[in-house]
Amino acid sequence: MPRLVESLSDRVYARLREQIVAGDRSAQSPVRQDAVASDLGVSKIPVREALSRLAQDGLVIRLPNRGWFVRPLSMAEAEEVYALRLALEPQAAARACRVAQAPERACVEAAYTRLLAARDLTLSVTAVRNREFHLALVDETDRPLTRQLLERLALLAERYVVQHLRPAGRNDRARHEHAALLRAWLGGDATAVATQLQAHLEGTLADLRRQLSH
Repeated sequence: MPRLVESLSDRVYARLREQIVAGDRSAQSPVRQDAVASDLGVSKIPVREALSRLAQDGLVIRLPNRGWFVRPLSMAEAEEVYALRLALEPQAAARACRVAQAPERACVEAAYTRLLAARDLTLSVTAVRNREFHLALVDETDRPLTRQLLERLALLAERYVVQHLRPAGRNDRARHEHAALLRAWLGGDATAVATQLQAHLEGTLADLRRQLSH
């Protein structure tokens, strides 16, 4: 029985997460457990478990006596998330490219291939593949705390990546920047990796400032 509940919880979590990241559930809208359970044909138990996981991801919040709500996008949160990413990610990727062996290189190339394949899919799928590519660039087994922090930041950034990619032309620009970053990383050019990744993240943040300020 526990295995069944766990699998149902995973399914509910994945469905709700995709809806929130894609913007299908509007900011501050209620997430009613009974409605979700009815829509997905499950009991409230896996729904509650999924909502607890989504709260850990920073996607929903529980208000006393009111229930669960989708957390709104916030420029203040975006500033904080990207400031932390800028402080950690460029140097982590630079270190990783210097010590990468064949398995790590294969992992980065595979993540990049999956990201390219998402160009004709939804923005929420693209954001997930984007997260996987960025995390592959910083996969340092001897720095587990840095890895955990970057994983958390990448999850928080996902909804902002979707917003960033909505305007026409943004996806093309991101592909060019990712391609250049991949070449530098595979070439072991730590200086170029750090410089390009910093510019990539700063450019995304600048775009978000313009979008979310309105």
